[in-house]
Amino acid sequence: MSKWARGTTAWLFALLLLPALAAAQDSMTQADLDRLQDQHAALTRQVQELQSTDTARANRLSSDLQLLEDDIAYLRVRLRREGNVPRSEYTAVRDRLDALQREASGTTLREVTPSRRGSNEIAVGQELDARLQTPLSSSTAAVEDRFEATTLVDLYSGDMLLVPAGSVLRGVVSGVEKATRTDRRGRLTLSFDQMTVDRQTYRIRATVTQALEGEGIKGEVGKMTTGAAAGAIIGGILGGFKGALAGILIGGGGTVLATPGTNVDLAAGTVLRVRFDAPVLIETAQ
Repeated sequence: MSKWARGTTAWLFALLLLPALAAAQDSMTQADLDRLQDQHAALTRQVQELQSTDTARANRLSSDLQLLEDDIAYLRVRLRREGNVPRSEYTAVRDRLDALQREASGTTLREVTPSRRGSNEIAVGQELDARLQTPLSSSTAAVEDRFEATTLVDLYSGDMLLVPAGSVLRGVVSGVEKATRTDRRGRLTLSFDQMTVDRQTYRIRATVTQALEGEGIKGEVGKMTTGAAAGAIIGGILGGFKGALAGILIGGGGTVLATPGTNVDLAAGTVLRVRFDAPVLIETAQ
């Protein structure tokens, strides 16, 4: 084979390898996952030591660390099942660990002044309605499956916009039970652990309190203020909703139950009423 032919063959071979190399660089590796676990373990020890000097901060960090532990477990399951996890998901968890590390060390980049707390806070019990983006069924879902929903109204505190309509809530299936041919009913336990507002991601704890059947939003996006009832907003401003989804009951802790012998089937577009079970401090422009 001539030098020219060998050179051409090598060039073509490298060209064919480029997509695979690019995919590998864009995927999380087992070594990346091990680094996350090591960083999480080290930060956990640091927070435990912080308990003796700053209990309030240690408790807050412990809560955030628990949520991150769940995220790391989710990445581990996906890597084992699928063998390919986008690197962006790894970096998102790593960045949150880095932020907690700075806070634990007393070098957090952004501090929220006490005067802002309250007006910028989504309180426990606040409800928002969000449209499910993908279908969910107790016949096919698995524990730790992720899903997304988008908020339907602008949430204000006075004149301050906290959560614009279209903000993304990330949910997780934390429990699932398929229906059987007997009387056993299908069930899904759904919760939300993350909210993205204007490119800023917040850790949240929220559960589903109602599933609504809707034909779509009519007119302009509605507006609600903190403390307002979500049902009044949907019924009085948006319209187009038929009410509670037939054959679906909502139990405690966000458990969605079907009638006996049937599975829970939530179509894309189903409106989920979401209740915040922990306060969320939203960072807004001064």
